[in-house]
Amino acid sequence: MSSMEEIQVELQCADLWKRFHDIGTEMIITKAGRRMFPAMRVKITGLDPHQQYYIAMDIVPVDNKRYRYVYHSSKWMVAGNADSPVPPRVYIHPDSLASGDTWMRQVVSFDKLKLTNNELDDQGHIILHSMHKYQPRVHVIRKDFSSDLSPTKPVPVGDGVKTFNFPETVFTTVTAYQNQQVRGCL
Repeated sequence: MSSMEEIQVELQCADLWKRFHDIGTEMIITKAGRRMFPAMRVKITGLDPHQQYYIAMDIVPVDNKRYRYVYHSSKWMVAGNADSPVPPRVYIHPDSLASGDTWMRQVVSFDKLKLTNNELDDQGHIILHSMHKYQPRVHVIRKDFSSDLSPTKPVPVGDGVKTFNFPETVFTTVTAYQNQQVRGCL
């Protein structure tokens, strides 16, 4: 039986994420919900093949600031304090609950996850504020630690939960792309 310490999560399409990160990744959010581009895709190793796991993703603020894009300098600048926090949302991967063996044999893609700026969303989308910076996080949750796992509560903590984040996936939320270079990467 492998322990949670042995679990590794590797970001797929890391070169694409890095290209966006180098110019400042922007993610479009809409009232109806918009899929992320690039989508989070990961490869997981070190799971106990016979144990059951949930894989989930949430997106947390990087700081407590609001940003604005300054066109003449092509840079994001702090514009003030962040808006009040939004309700926590967790996207539980639709293939959950599955064995470690099943998870390790596939690339785990979060391409169905949608981002919204609608605080009253009832579709299970991740609720974010526009013009804020966020960090996606991937969580591996052993079945015996999943009793508190819910799309509308913070991710449970404990020995049966391991969280991963990748600095190159930090993004700023927008309702339309601000940086012309981001459009050039699409």
